[in-house]
Amino acid sequence: MSYLPMGLFALLAVALDQISKYFVVERIAYGAVVPCVPGLFHLTYVQNFGAAFSFFQGQRWLFILVFVAFVGLLVWGLKKKALPFTRLELWCLAAILGGGLGNILDRVFRGYVVDMIAVDFIRFPVFNVADCFITCGAILLLVHLVFWNRSFWKSEGK
Repeated sequence: MSYLPMGLFALLAVALDQISKYFVVERIAYGAVVPCVPGLFHLTYVQNFGAAFSFFQGQRWLFILVFVAFVGLLVWGLKKKALPFTRLELWCLAAILGGGLGNILDRVFRGYVVDMIAVDFIRFPVFNVADCFITCGAILLLVHLVFWNRSFWKSEGK
């Protein structure tokens, strides 16, 4: 029961991602540009068959396999309490899990990931809400592990 709020947060991430993708697919023509905040970002509907910067194009099953392995390791680690994660780190993992599940749902049911957010101030791939959850969760997790959770890096025998 102690992981229930994080699970609900992961499901919220999936819901926000899927709702935003539904909106884009239903309301924006493929490749159309919809200005949002000039100079900052715009919306455009793109079908992504790979990862960022077109890496691993057409490797749908590789992404699914990596996600299943991540979930398996996460569940095993939490069940065995193998890793000393703090509450904040568990929330970060929930964000990564929710974002990953949002993209995996696209890969399984559409065959590609719907991307829609394009930044105007740098050259960067188009991304989606799930990618935001994954990226923010991973960055915050790494920063917290490196600077604040020193016990994570200590071995049992020392």
